[in-house]
Amino acid sequence: MKPNGRSLVAISVLILAGILLSACAPQLVVPGPKITEPKLSEKNIVLADGARLPLHHWQTSSKPKAILLALHGFNDYGLFIKTGAEYFAAQGIQTYAYDQRGFGAAPHTGRWPGRQAFAQDLTAIANLLRQRHPTIPLYILGHSMGGAIVMTAVTGNNPPQADGFILAAPAVWGRASMQFYQRWMLALLSHTLPWLTLTAEGLDIKPSDNLEMLRALGRDPLFIKRTRVDTIWGLVNLMDDALAASPKLTAKTLILYGDHDQVIKKKPTKMMLAALPGLAQPATSGQRLVRYKDGYHMLLRDLQAENVWRDIAAWVLRK
Repeated sequence: MKPNGRSLVAISVLILAGILLSACAPQLVVPGPKITEPKLSEKNIVLADGARLPLHHWQTSSKPKAILLALHGFNDYGLFIKTGAEYFAAQGIQTYAYDQRGFGAAPHTGRWPGRQAFAQDLTAIANLLRQRHPTIPLYILGHSMGGAIVMTAVTGNNPPQADGFILAAPAVWGRASMQFYQRWMLALLSHTLPWLTLTAEGLDIKPSDNLEMLRALGRDPLFIKRTRVDTIWGLVNLMDDALAASPKLTAKTLILYGDHDQVIKKKPTKMMLAALPGLAQPATSGQRLVRYKDGYHMLLRDLQAENVWRDIAAWVLRK
């Protein structure tokens, strides 16, 4: 039986797609081999491969009651927590944050280091903070992409040791909740034009109601505005892992979500919350969900951010 014209076109498209997909691949900048022991200074973290990550630190006026390690979201960097960290310091919580690989002033800005690199870095840095503050409780907070990193690290083979975890609008928009054309387009572009950069212009997404803060980020040279396609591909891989990690997340965890979140949609968030094993019995599991009816994706910097800071401080200090 001879194929008709429509079949020949479909076959040709499939062959062309196969050729294109095999012609290139996402170009990651992965960590190198171990050359040193991780070190923590006042301004930098030196990791095992020699990568130097900028460190941000907000001290308390007296001995801290708790230590908070904060992980920023996609295209952001360590100063995302600055105003919140100043509030925490007044409550006796000492905050650390760092620019993750590929973001802020860290090496290889705009390039994706591979999803496992973030989790490995988190565990190494948490260990360093444990050594610096051996008798003080340690909590780890992740916002958006940072939340996805926390989820994958905590459920991985070498989890960070902490007294509790905080997920603020965690990035769990994986392929399981994407439309087929979104998955197909991402696969095609990341394997043909991995260097292509995209912006969020025209997407009609409101990440926060704090317009002054958003304008400041638009002027901030360390906040990434144009993103490589293969970096977006890497983020989606990470979000796949985070969503898959949900049923395995049994640690004491505070989950924060804004009802107006337009970045991480309700469907993947509902999938994550339904899979978490401890939310059904928060009193015994230590897992708690707090929703903010006026909250957006950037909960920690929204206009009502102080409500979020207050809830975090109360949970950490068990007030």
